[in-house]
Amino acid sequence: MKFKIYIMLLFLFCFGAACSSGGNDNKEEQQQTASSSIEVADYGQTEEGPAKLYTLKNKNGIQVEISNYGGIVTRLLLPGKDGQFDDVVLGFDKLEDYQNDHPYFGAIIGRYGNRIAKGSFTLDGQAYSLAINNEPNALHGGPTGFHKHLWQAKEIEREGAVGLELSRVSQDLEEGYPGTLNVTVRYLLNNANELLIEYEATTDKPTVVNLTNHSYFNLKGAGKGDILGHELMIVANRFTPVDSTLIPTGELRPVEGTPFDFRTPTIIGERVNADNEQIRFGGGYDHNFVLNRKGEGLELAATVYEPTTGRFMEVLTTEPGIQFYCGNFLDGSNIGKGGVPYAYRTGFCLETQHYPDSPNQPDFPSTVLRPGEKYETKTVYRFSVK
Repeated sequence: MKFKIYIMLLFLFCFGAACSSGGNDNKEEQQQTASSSIEVADYGQTEEGPAKLYTLKNKNGIQVEISNYGGIVTRLLLPGKDGQFDDVVLGFDKLEDYQNDHPYFGAIIGRYGNRIAKGSFTLDGQAYSLAINNEPNALHGGPTGFHKHLWQAKEIEREGAVGLELSRVSQDLEEGYPGTLNVTVRYLLNNANELLIEYEATTDKPTVVNLTNHSYFNLKGAGKGDILGHELMIVANRFTPVDSTLIPTGELRPVEGTPFDFRTPTIIGERVNADNEQIRFGGGYDHNFVLNRKGEGLELAATVYEPTTGRFMEVLTTEPGIQFYCGNFLDGSNIGKGGVPYAYRTGFCLETQHYPDSPNQPDFPSTVLRPGEKYETKTVYRFSVK
């Protein structure tokens, strides 16, 4: 009898310890989940249905807000060296403003990021015509490109990261582009303070694809002055010079000895008004840089440092190029968050991409996607304080 009682007590002790241990594991899992989270809220109505706003948070307090309308990054909260958090991307307070014409604030760009000369290209002997929305060229996928559509959204998690998966089907000849394109874009925020963007696409007919994100950054804070004091570094020995309509000439020109040499950290405002033909054509910097790639994986493309806040941003990508644009066409007509107008050069873009007008430039890396192939690119924006 004593032996049976001993066995029973031993069983109850072990079972209780196991339950206690399991409870601790659950608590740890709950704490880990609580440190990184995703929230969703109603954002308004579009022609394609109700839009949502998703807020990604990591354990360090960084927040990214993304809408499934246009895949737009509407807000990005980062700490400065004083611990103060600021929203560092330009945009609007309301969905309605994104539905009106705007300079692509924060949006997914497709099918083709950047310009295509005269809105036309030929693929496999077939000519295609696109909308001319940047006279005399096509720009950023057309007036109702990917930035003007509602995407299907799904919340996702990975180890140490929370995210949002967006998908949509772009029908054959949408904005003039051939083939039905199935597109997926994932945004992931991890606890290393990285915002990862993954792009994927497949097609049922030969087409051209060049996807990117068009966030405008100001590391001082959106609406807090110009970006001319930011220090920029771009890992590029060459850039693609353009004609007066900002279409590449086909040349890959060395940056050495030009205002386009950002191989070491350089203050943006130092040479933005230089007496240079390319600067005049762009109204400042609005050019594609040919990255010094070594392989096919993620590689450092650019860094930006804002000395007054200490905020530091690194851009890594699998893409061959990056477009640096310093807000030359911002003119105060876009009234941003908190009623602040976005004036001249108050935001910059670093758009990872294939080169502009590649469908008409046979010597550039190809942007052609064919049935049975998969378009895949990745870009990482990594944030820290110096």
